[in-house]
Amino acid sequence: PTPAGTGGDGVPEEDGKQPLSEEERKDQTKRMMELIAQKQREREEREKRETIEREKQRRKQGQELSLIRQRLQEEEMKKLAEQRRREKMEEKLAKQRVREKIERDKAERAKKFGAGSGTQGSAEPAAAPVVPSSPSQEPPTKREYDQCRIQVRLLDGTSLTQTFKAKEQLAAVRLYVELNRKDGEEPFSLLTTFPRRVFTEEDMEKPLQELGLVPSAVLIVAKKCNS
Repeated sequence: PTPAGTGGDGVPEEDGKQPLSEEERKDQTKRMMELIAQKQREREEREKRETIEREKQRRKQGQELSLIRQRLQEEEMKKLAEQRRREKMEEKLAKQRVREKIERDKAERAKKFGAGSGTQGSAEPAAAPVVPSSPSQEPPTKREYDQCRIQVRLLDGTSLTQTFKAKEQLAAVRLYVELNRKDGEEPFSLLTTFPRRVFTEEDMEKPLQELGLVPSAVLIVAKKCNS
């Protein structure tokens, strides 16, 4: 008898399968190669789709970032505009306070001089007794001016002209120049040329008549030198 699991020639069988012929092996190899090629094409197509999708996402994120940067720039510009508006408003209020202070000082001086009229320390000198004399012997009378005309020459060659009270402080002239000049905003000094005199901060509190600027004078604007 033939042992189980062996052929008639004594060669073991492989689970009852017959060995493949040469043509069958070629067909099997061809199908395997086609399957591998198909898997390769599917993988390439998948990678291509993924690459396209990543590019779409990158462009979308780039557009979103561009919009975010644009919004940030717009917000920054708004903040800068608001800051400039506040600075201008604060500067305007500061100048308004200076003007109000000058007006209060003028009112107080007017009240003071008015209340002191006829008493010791009055701004008006007492009338001198009339002494008959010949016209040739009469001393020249000194005229009292209550106003003065100030011309201010600016840095760009233009000038400003304004009339002030003789008893107003020089600070009123400086404020007038600050509010009306068009030649810049840098700090400046006021001076005269003949004789040359640079007015100090202390001079700003003095009346124009005390500084010898009555009845008219020409002042020069010069850049203030930082000490």
